[in-house]
Amino acid sequence: MTDPGIRARAPIRRGWYRRLYVWVLAGMVLGAATGLIAPEFGRSLEVLGDTFVSLLTMVLGPIIFCMVVGGIAAVADLRQVGKVALRSIVYFEIVTTIALVLGLSVVNLVRPGDGMGVDADALTVSDEVAEGTEAGRDLHWTDYFTQLVPDNIIGGFAEGAVLQVLFFAVLFGIALVVIGEPARPIARGIESLSRVLFTIVRFVTYAAPVGVFGAMAYTTGSFGAATIGALLKLIATFYATSAVFVVVVLGSVLLLAGLNPLRVLRYFRSEVLLALGASSSEVAIPGIVRKLENVGVSKGTAGISVSAGYSFNLDGTCIYLTLSAMFIAQALGIDLSFGEQLLLLAVMLLSSKGTAGVTGGGFVMLTTTVSSLSMIPLSGVMLVFGIDRFMSECRAVVNALGNAVAGLVIARWQGEITAADATAIMSGRGQGRAAGPGREGAATSAEAAPAPVPARPAP
Repeated sequence: MTDPGIRARAPIRRGWYRRLYVWVLAGMVLGAATGLIAPEFGRSLEVLGDTFVSLLTMVLGPIIFCMVVGGIAAVADLRQVGKVALRSIVYFEIVTTIALVLGLSVVNLVRPGDGMGVDADALTVSDEVAEGTEAGRDLHWTDYFTQLVPDNIIGGFAEGAVLQVLFFAVLFGIALVVIGEPARPIARGIESLSRVLFTIVRFVTYAAPVGVFGAMAYTTGSFGAATIGALLKLIATFYATSAVFVVVVLGSVLLLAGLNPLRVLRYFRSEVLLALGASSSEVAIPGIVRKLENVGVSKGTAGISVSAGYSFNLDGTCIYLTLSAMFIAQALGIDLSFGEQLLLLAVMLLSSKGTAGVTGGGFVMLTTTVSSLSMIPLSGVMLVFGIDRFMSECRAVVNALGNAVAGLVIARWQGEITAADATAIMSGRGQGRAAGPGREGAATSAEAAPAPVPARPAP
């Protein structure tokens, strides 16, 4: 009979009510109900959502810098870094092209804009749309490369230009490797700073239910159920297409990598819900990186693939671009030929990545694409302006999930993780890299409610 004094300690299982994703989901439901019942009050809660997003994004640049520099310094093999970057770009191009083609195919099949008979001359371009168009109007194809390099690195951090911070971080990390031993104290200092930043993110994440509540209350309070009904077919088409992309495309990619799609989705559920509630995929970056490292993905691979993915692997935005542009053309009665659609697709292959440094996100990408071509009147973007917020939530989810999958697949491609070990950790049966003493898998700590938890859990 086993001595009770030396019996193995069973893992502590927290109740469902103490898991973060449960509270985030509750915040979403309560926020949506509040906005519908009391629209004016719901609109006044916008500050909660905006503040929460700002709290997370305020450390986004430094986090990307630290994790990329730390990853490259840990690898200490520049050829390995080059392999990760090259394989990431190849993967991004293949998957985003599939997303664009899927969106174009579905919108031609469903044709949600047919029969609307909208007169382009009757549409007025709002000041906000005009500002977004101005941000991207003067971009030339060469700018898609020159905007990689910041005018000054402080400005890149201040403006939250992910691509510029990533570029500088890669150069900084390479320099540390080239210098070697004399630069080791700097590398250790950056690693320590990374721990501090992720601890800040852990603190901020406890406020996620409140931030999501405010964001959802503002959304439903501003637009209501009636506004959605006018363009319900487009919204439904976008959500259905996104679901098909996640299930069929990302699911197939995971299966080819030997990973269970359902387990991966469950593992990253907190990050998916954060992206959905905050309508921003950037808020999920810290959590995705930590969970990738927890299953065994190296710092370099996680840092480079996820950071670059938020400029080059925006799957949800790609689907949105083709669907929205073709919907506008159909609503205005413009019949685009096959050749014109291919031209539109080619421009979007560039604009979906090149406008990463332009403020405004997916809607700016749409206005930039439309304004760069004469096939569709710019005023047509006003047709989707009112519902862009609802579509941005789905874009954020697909973008976040797409980059989480990219990190896993590229790590498998690199031979850094095995399907069996990764599955065991994501299922809670294995010991994750970031797990604390006496705990099974740090994944569970990411879902705890705001209560004291051991240091360095996956957010």
